[in-house]
Amino acid sequence: MKKTKKALALSLALAMGMSLAACGKEKEEEKTTAAPATEAPATEAPASTEAGTEAPATTEAPQPTGTQTTLDTSSEGKVLNIYCWNDEFASRLRDHYPGYMCADAKNPLGGGTIGDVTVKFTQVPSDNNAYQNNLDETFLNMENASADEKPDMFLMEADYALKYVQSDYTMNVADLGITEAEISNQYKYTQDMMRDANGNLKGLSWQACPGVLIYNRKIAKEVFGSDDPATVQEKVKDWDTYNATASELKEAGYMMSSAAVDSYRTFSNNVSGKWVQDDKIVIDPNIAKWAEMSKKQFDAGETTAATLWSEDWKKGFWEEPGNVFCYFGPAWLINFCMSAGEEGAIATNGGWGATTGPQGFFWGGTWIAAVPGTDNPIIIADIMRQLTTNEEIMTNIVKADSDFVNNKPVMEAAAKDDSFGFPVFGGQNPLGMFCEGAEKIDLSNLSPYDQSCNEEFQTAMTDYFNGNRTYDEAIEAFYKAVEEKHPELSH
Repeated sequence: MKKTKKALALSLALAMGMSLAACGKEKEEEKTTAAPATEAPATEAPASTEAGTEAPATTEAPQPTGTQTTLDTSSEGKVLNIYCWNDEFASRLRDHYPGYMCADAKNPLGGGTIGDVTVKFTQVPSDNNAYQNNLDETFLNMENASADEKPDMFLMEADYALKYVQSDYTMNVADLGITEAEISNQYKYTQDMMRDANGNLKGLSWQACPGVLIYNRKIAKEVFGSDDPATVQEKVKDWDTYNATASELKEAGYMMSSAAVDSYRTFSNNVSGKWVQDDKIVIDPNIAKWAEMSKKQFDAGETTAATLWSEDWKKGFWEEPGNVFCYFGPAWLINFCMSAGEEGAIATNGGWGATTGPQGFFWGGTWIAAVPGTDNPIIIADIMRQLTTNEEIMTNIVKADSDFVNNKPVMEAAAKDDSFGFPVFGGQNPLGMFCEGAEKIDLSNLSPYDQSCNEEFQTAMTDYFNGNRTYDEAIEAFYKAVEEKHPELSH
C-alpha cells in the first residue's frame, strides 16, 4: 500500500485545479458549489442534491421501483459504494440497468438495491476540485475502512482521467472478466483514454463526446440566405473562412461566437505535441494560433472574453438579444446546457442547426471504473457490460437521453433514422456528423498536465484579450501559474 499511496500522491500533483467539467453539463445543470460528501442511503434522500436546492422531505421510505435482478449476487458484498459528482450516472442506472430497484425514482442519488446488495451513492460536486480531493482522501484512508464502507466503483471525467488510470486505484477491466471482443464496437478513443502505460484498460464509458459547430438558423438565413447545414459549412469550412465569415457577420450586426473560449478545444484537441515534453512546458503552435485569432476577433467585436458557464457566455442561448451566431459543443451541451424548454430560448423553438465546422474535436465524457479489491466485482462487471455494450440498452439511452453512446453500430443506425432528430435543431439529425467526428479523435498528445495547462492558458489569455497584460506578460503569468501547481516543470 505504501507504493500505491506514493503513486497516487505523485499523480495528485498532475491534476489539481478547477475542472471545466468534462461531460461538463454539471456546471449548467447543477450549478454546484464545493460541499462535503453527501452519502445517499437506499431509503433516505440526501440533504441536498444540488447546490441551493433542498431535497424534498420524506416522511416514509419510498417504495423501490424497477425489476428484480436475475444476477447471482450471493457472493457479493452487502453494499455497492459508488462515488460520483452529479446524478448523471445514477439516472442512467435507474432508467436503463436491468434489475436495479431504485429507492426513489425522483432522486436517483438516493440509491437502491441490486438483488440483496444495497447501492449507495456518495456525491461530491466537482467545483474547486472537491470531488477529486474527496476521492483521493478516501483512497488514501481505505485501509482503515470496513468492507461496507470502502469505495467499489467511481466515475471520472476526461480532464483528469489519466491521473487515476495511471494510479493503483483503478482495476483492470480484464480482471472483471470483460474481454476485448465484448467491447470491440466501442469508439477507440474512449478506450485509449483509459489505458495505462502498460496498455491495461482501466475503465469504460457508455458515451462518446465528439463535437460540432452549433449555429443560429435565423442569423444564417438573414446573412447567408440559407440555414442549410451544407451552406453554413461552406462559411466555416476552415479557419481562414471562419475568420472571414466572422467579419461578414460583424458587418451585419452579429457576433461570431459568444466567447473566445468557445473555439479553444478545437485547437487544443488538434495540437502537434504534448503540453509537457521532458519536463518543459511547450506551447504548441496551434494553441498560439488560437490566441492570435481570438485576440483579433475580440478587438474587432466579433467575440468576447467571457468565461465558460458565465451569464455573459450564456446570453447567446436566447432569442433576445439573439446576436450570437455559433457555439462549439458535443451532444450533452446541445441537449442539456442550452436552456431547451425555457421560454425565450432559441433551443426551445428548434432554432439551432449543426454542421461540422473548421476542425473536429471532442469535449468531455464520463467513465466507470472499479476499485481494486472491491467485493462487488460481479455487479460492477455486469453494469459495465449492460450500459456500455448492450445495444438494446444503448439505443434506449439515445432515445431517452439524447446521449451519443459509445457503440458504433447503434450510432450508425441512429444516424440514418430521422426519428433521432434533435428538437433543438428543429428535427435535424446530427448523429452522422458525430459518428464521423468520433472516428477521427486522436489522443496521442494527451498528457496528465492538460487540465492545468489548458485552464491556466485560457485564464492568462483572458487578461491579454482585455488589455490587462501584453501577450508576453500573459505568457509569463501562464508559466508561473502552471509551475506553481507543478514545481517539477519549467519552461
